[in-house]
Amino acid sequence: MVDALREELADLTASVRAFLEWHAMTGADGLPGDPSALHEALGASPSAGGPPAARRAERGFAGLDAPAAPRGGGGAAFAPPAQRGAAGASPAHPEQGASAPHPEPRAAEARAPAQPPRAPEPSPRPAVSAAAAPRAEPAARAIAAAQPDTPEERAARLSLIAEEVRTCQKCPLHEGRTHTVFSRGDPLSEIVFVGEGPGAEEDQQGEPFVGAAGQLLDKMIAAMGYHRDGVYICNIVKCRPPKNRKPEPAEMAACSPYLASQLALIKPKVIVALGATAVQGLIGTTEGITKLRGTWKLYKGSIPIMPTFHPAYLLRQPSAKREVWSDLKEVMRHLGKSAPDRG
Repeated sequence: MVDALREELADLTASVRAFLEWHAMTGADGLPGDPSALHEALGASPSAGGPPAARRAERGFAGLDAPAAPRGGGGAAFAPPAQRGAAGASPAHPEQGASAPHPEPRAAEARAPAQPPRAPEPSPRPAVSAAAAPRAEPAARAIAAAQPDTPEERAARLSLIAEEVRTCQKCPLHEGRTHTVFSRGDPLSEIVFVGEGPGAEEDQQGEPFVGAAGQLLDKMIAAMGYHRDGVYICNIVKCRPPKNRKPEPAEMAACSPYLASQLALIKPKVIVALGATAVQGLIGTTEGITKLRGTWKLYKGSIPIMPTFHPAYLLRQPSAKREVWSDLKEVMRHLGKSAPDRG
């Protein structure tokens, strides 16, 4: 009698443990729809038809198609009869009455290896947000990062970076800004123009290249056959340096992750670096723009960079426009486009 009670208690414990494991594995909420079935499965509501183990073997878990538990123990008690048969369990018979099941089939069930969990069925529920989702394995994160994003996703990610820039205080430039200056133009463009930093008018309007230098840049873009808003334009730093001075190395370093994120999302075919500071911020060189211009460089070993003079320099030295036009024609040749000959 004592042995039978011990066995019944062990069976109840294993059943509860298996239910909890199933609940955690499937993410089920609450209890099964049929309470009496749950009571019978856990042995809490004895009724005619044999002991709890026998009723579980015949009915499974209240008719639910629950996957087999991934570990040993009482997991087989909640599997459908076909799965339990594959595991080597012998179903009990109603004519056994209240007598305890034979120990040999139970020993065989204990020795049988656990069945692997079945692949989960597709869930109709909406995807869980990144904040609420469980921690992803590194491989899963790598796969997710490798998936191509849609134009909408690309624009949304750029908007998130722009919002982070608006509240950035990583360097002293934030102290004197009126607005941060993130970008303008088309994030799907094949060309990105990178300048040095915002000037006074850009700081007031929150948009790059809107002053006199910006108007000249628009003419250069139009001469290449593009609309001013059909290319993507940004700067090395997103806040105006005092008195339009050159950004300090620490200020450029503080802003560099934002620019790197922009370029990683846009994936342009060509970057046009406007001035020595732009080239320095992109590839770290200290050479002057006079030596660099017109010679192809590489950004992170993959994206071609064409260094050329900044439009602000052309306002002071109009004779350099011919050299800049030569550089831009080289960009167009690289993209398979042609341009009229200009002086």
